[in-house]
Amino acid sequence: MKNGKCVPSGVPHGGRHKPREFPSRVFFVAGRAGMERAAAGSVGHSPALLRGWLVFFRIRIRESAPLLRIIVGPWPVSPDPAAESMSEMNLEALRAEAEDFRQTFAESRAEIGKVIVGQDRVVESTLTALFCGGNVLLEGVPGLGKTELVKAMSQVLDLDFRRIQFTPDLMPADIVGTNIMQTDEHGRYRFEFRQGPIFTQLLLADEINRATPKTQSALLETMQEGTVTTSGTIHRLKQPFFVLATQNPLEQEGTYPLPEAQLDRFLFKVEVPFPSNTELNEIVSRTILKTPIALRKLLDSERILQLRETLNKVVVADPIRDFACRLVLATHPHSEYSPAEVKRFIRWGASPRAAQALIKAARVRALSQGRAHVAFDDIRHFADEVLRHRALLNYDGQAEGIQVGALVRKAVEQLPEQAA
Repeated sequence: MKNGKCVPSGVPHGGRHKPREFPSRVFFVAGRAGMERAAAGSVGHSPALLRGWLVFFRIRIRESAPLLRIIVGPWPVSPDPAAESMSEMNLEALRAEAEDFRQTFAESRAEIGKVIVGQDRVVESTLTALFCGGNVLLEGVPGLGKTELVKAMSQVLDLDFRRIQFTPDLMPADIVGTNIMQTDEHGRYRFEFRQGPIFTQLLLADEINRATPKTQSALLETMQEGTVTTSGTIHRLKQPFFVLATQNPLEQEGTYPLPEAQLDRFLFKVEVPFPSNTELNEIVSRTILKTPIALRKLLDSERILQLRETLNKVVVADPIRDFACRLVLATHPHSEYSPAEVKRFIRWGASPRAAQALIKAARVRALSQGRAHVAFDDIRHFADEVLRHRALLNYDGQAEGIQVGALVRKAVEQLPEQAA
């Protein structure tokens, strides 16, 4: 050791060869066999070098996705069998939780599918947002089963369900509640807070764009914080709380477009497609026969919150997190990562909430496939639902009828997985 640096043993300072210098804090990327050879002195390094702090990255490739395990600390010459056994037990427990999540997600999706014909992507996105703790904006023409989807979810998930039909004359007090005057047994007057329909767990905001911005803003605090503030008193809603709003993209007369601040609070914006010929025949057959369908209650509040805790254990490697951040930056016209179409037609890109939403949704998708680690494809899978409502078109984009979803897909296709 000399001046805080390590030099290999056996090489004189006055020799022909200049001594190799290594920092006393060394980062090795190697297999375990290579580390053991280094500990045995087979690589010719001094003991001081081998006693330095080692960071060992073990990468397991499974389904083309890296599971990154980082062990920081002094690497022992002889690994502790008890520590290795504990690590393997933790890994097996995480795999078991991932498999349990996969089965639960698949069963819930199949149960809802007994009522909703087709719309697999819509059901998947809605369940994903629920487990993420986010909200969903469904956009589609009338008659596509948006309301029926929420009703089916309330039966399968065993959650309190309420519906609000938004109209132009709806007031904020009609949603959150109001103070009313009551009398007690002594005839004295007092104010009592009467809860509105927002005090539920699964809230359907039907045709949300028909209400005025003043009424729409009543949902902002609830969607973000899960609380309602009235007369200086903060009321906390029972968790999980989930808002599923619908709007009609065709009829714009008498509607109020949602402000950007409220759009950003929706985790997903899901476009509900029109059913195919086969699906439409199945819908008509079920309507004519009117066969009653009893749905099983698979999840309750405690179980959903328990599954949300599992999401925090899903591994997100640094390159994958960086890919999600670069994808969000690719929606900004002045970013180095954005394609030419985005630079031409986008006025403003997605907010930092989009990066958080991409990671949350990717974790749910990984667990729904039985994996405890996130892959690049998991980030791409929900990019359209996360980014399409957060990017704003400029005048040229609006004049030419550009679809934001097409620009998002272009950004996803052109963005490389590894940063330059």
